[in-house]
Parts: sequence; structure tokens; C-alpha cells
Amino acid sequence: MGVTYDNEKQMSVRPYGRCDFLWLSDMKRSLLIVAFFAIVFSACTSKRSHDVDFYYWKSKCAIGEKERQYFGQLKGQRLFVRLFDVDMEGGVARPVGQIQGFDNDQLPGDSIRVIPVVFITNQTFLNYVSDDDIEMLASNVSKAVSHVMEKAEVAYEEIQIDCDWTERTCDPYFRFLKRLADLSGQDISCTLRLHQIHEPEKTGVPPVVRGSLMCYATSSPMEGMSRNSILDMELLKAYTNNINDYPLDFDVILPIYSWGIVTNHLGQVKLVNGLTEADLQTTMFEKQDNNLYLVKEDGFVQSLYVNAGFTIKIETITPELLAEAKQYLDRQIDRDFPWVYFHLSQGFLNRFTIEDLK
Repeated sequence: MGVTYDNEKQMSVRPYGRCDFLWLSDMKRSLLIVAFFAIVFSACTSKRSHDVDFYYWKSKCAIGEKERQYFGQLKGQRLFVRLFDVDMEGGVARPVGQIQGFDNDQLPGDSIRVIPVVFITNQTFLNYVSDDDIEMLASNVSKAVSHVMEKAEVAYEEIQIDCDWTERTCDPYFRFLKRLADLSGQDISCTLRLHQIHEPEKTGVPPVVRGSLMCYATSSPMEGMSRNSILDMELLKAYTNNINDYPLDFDVILPIYSWGIVTNHLGQVKLVNGLTEADLQTTMFEKQDNNLYLVKEDGFVQSLYVNAGFTIKIETITPELLAEAKQYLDRQIDRDFPWVYFHLSQGFLNRFTIEDLK
């Protein structure tokens, strides 16, 4: 029964009629529809939470004021520092390219977590396969990391391994990761390539506490394609269409770097890291098309000697491309996750504002 009021403000009672039920039914339906779209709209427009951290990937540590400013203003908490590489030399896996000048005074802030990173070539795990080989490699890496970090007087609770493992090398690599965790007593994380999270049934899921997904190097710069080999959105989307099915938690690494792809008369290619178009604004170079330059006279490009007639293609990450990638990943991944930028260098930071990197 329903309650109404007459003109004399006296309460009267009458039974519901058929129209009342229709009206109430329509009203409930409308409210449900409004509530449904409100939830959907809220879910689609809500912004996920992202901490911001950085990699530091230089052979000589020299963190300046610009790097400290950005790290501080973005409230960075973690700095992933590449300590050395491991590669095969003379049939033996050896550490190469150890970082120089790294110590506690170089850190860009107080109370930050430093995660030492070791890059290991895939060919290492084509050679180091037996249990004895894996034991020796894990022991050597653990000791070398400990030595560098103790000398730098920097505490650490995690070691990250960077390796582009394949279906063929996943077994020895995964055994190495487990043994490194046992010997070092530290948490072990590792980098993940897009193809590794796209087809985990082929490349396996590493036995680590956490991954760091490299959302860059989407194709080889050596292939001479017109697309940006650092970050191509079509390829990024193709490799991440099933990203939420991956069983390992991960950070997202985004590129802010640039490089030059130098091609000689024979079509042979070399990379010059960190090269920008600003570096080519001299009479030694002539712009051909967009980001392609012709070398007009012999000389050096950074430490690489080039001859007249060589070409240089500059590939870079613009603020617009970075924003597009972040917006896509923010929608695609169904949880909060950190952005980790590769890498903390004044030359790269100069192209971005603090807002660009938030």
C-alpha cells in the first residue's frame, strides 16, 4: 500500500494501481542503469597509482644536480644500478665493464633502496649448463656483487639479473637464479622482455620474487625498419594483449633514452647510445628526412669514427610518445604498478618535465 497527502495535508491511504507498479519498475530500472554506467565510467577514468623509480646504466658513476633534482621531485625510492656484465671470454664467463666511481656519496637521495643489477649474456647459459657450472657462476656473481657494494658502502637486500634468455637457455638460467638466491641470501628479481611475457609457455616463468618488464626495444635497430625500434606502439600492444595473465608481479620499465643508428657504405650498422638530433646540428651533417642525416665529412660521432657518405638515423622517445605508452599501459594493466625509467641521465631528462614522468 502507498501513502499520499491530500490538499488539506491529511494523510489518506489508497491501494497501488497498475500505473504505480509500472512507474516504480521504470524508476528502479533507470536507477540500475545509472548505477551501472557510473561504476563503468569510474573504472575507466580512475587513474592508477604509480611510484617512480630509475635505472642508472653508466660505466662511470657521476650523478649530478639535475639527476638529483628529478629523483627527489618524483619521490624516487629505488635506484637500479648496473654493476657489471657477465660474458664469455676465452671459454670462461667473466665480469666485464664494472662500474667505476660508485659509492654512497653518489646516491641521489637519503634512505633510498639501491638494487644492484648484473647483465648476463644469453650465450653464457649456452655454455654454463651443468650443475657445477651453475654453482660456480652463481657463487662468482654473488661474491662480485658483494665486493662492489661493500666497497661502495651501500646496503642492499635484492639483486636483479638482466638476461634475454630463450626457450633453449631457460632451464640453466632458472637454476642459476635459484642458486644465486640461496648463496647470496638476497631477494632475486629479473628483467622481462615483451616476448617472454607474451609466450610464457615457451620461455617459462623465472623463479624470482618480482620482474621488471622492459616496455622498449620492441624491434632490432639493425633491421633498418622505418618504425622506431626503441618503442613502437603497435608492437607494444601486440605483445601485451594478454599481460594480465602473466603469473609474476612486475614493475614497468619505460625508455627515455635515444640513440643513433649509423650505417656505412656496405649497409653495416652500429649504435651510438645517447645521440640526439641536437648533436648533429653542425656542417658535418646534412638532414635528409625527418630523423635521418647524411655525414658530409669524415670525423667522430662521440667515440665512433665515421666517413662521408655514412647515414645516421636518430631514434628517440618524445614526451608525446612516452605519454601515449603510459596511457595505454595504465588502461591495460589491471593493478597499480611502479614506473621505472631507463635511465637517470641529465641528457635524457632534459627532454622531459617532472609532470611528463609522474
